[in-house]
Amino acid sequence: MQYLTVAQARNLPGLRLVLTAHMPGPWGEAAKYVLRARNVDFVPVEQLAMEKNEELFAWTGMRNAPIAMYDDEPPQSTWLEILLLAERLGSGPSLIPEDPIDRALMMGISTEICGPDGFAWSRRLEMMGRGSTRNPSDGGKYDMNRMARTYGVSDESIARGPGRMISIMQGLAGQLKKQQAAGCAYFVGDRLSACDLHWAAFAGFIAPLPPDLCPMPDFMRENYTHLTPELADALDPILLEHRDRVYHRHIKLPMDF
Repeated sequence: MQYLTVAQARNLPGLRLVLTAHMPGPWGEAAKYVLRARNVDFVPVEQLAMEKNEELFAWTGMRNAPIAMYDDEPPQSTWLEILLLAERLGSGPSLIPEDPIDRALMMGISTEICGPDGFAWSRRLEMMGRGSTRNPSDGGKYDMNRMARTYGVSDESIARGPGRMISIMQGLAGQLKKQQAAGCAYFVGDRLSACDLHWAAFAGFIAPLPPDLCPMPDFMRENYTHLTPELADALDPILLEHRDRVYHRHIKLPMDF
């Protein structure tokens, strides 16, 4: 993927999507999948992992990714903001179910996957608290004080993370089994919705696709594939089957960073 710098992208019209350059961060991947599923074109803009990203902060008020910047509108950075932007700008089948109960279920599943105190949030805390988590080989290191302020890292939240992950994975597996019994291949209803794309993206946090489909730095793959026995037991095969089905039906492979 060819990225523009902040200086190159800042004054362009249309949608600019700030992504962590050349790394498969699950929040950024989820944003890409949602926008592409809704046929929304965007210009990739680089955010540099573990850097201060001062130019980005001056433009958006944020240092992290993803951030969607559409024309002169305010920045959109959460999974929900980016989903609603994709719905507004895009075309083709909606990623949000029309039925209000199905809509609520889809939103709830995505919140459990993507949101604060959710699956990926908890995985990030678990990785921060793990002594074996590797930094990039070039010597870059996480600013733990800043990350603590940003993500609410504490001994208590780190200790709570694995249990939240297990609970969420068990719930997701249970929903897929209910759907499978009803002859449905998706989390909600009988067609693709945003939570299917979100799970495909965030499953990479614990079970990334193989290197030929998902190239990534060695340190990231080591961090992402490290599972305690308890987490490994909670990773029901149906979750990976669903991930693979969504990728092969709806997401272009190999992944492009």
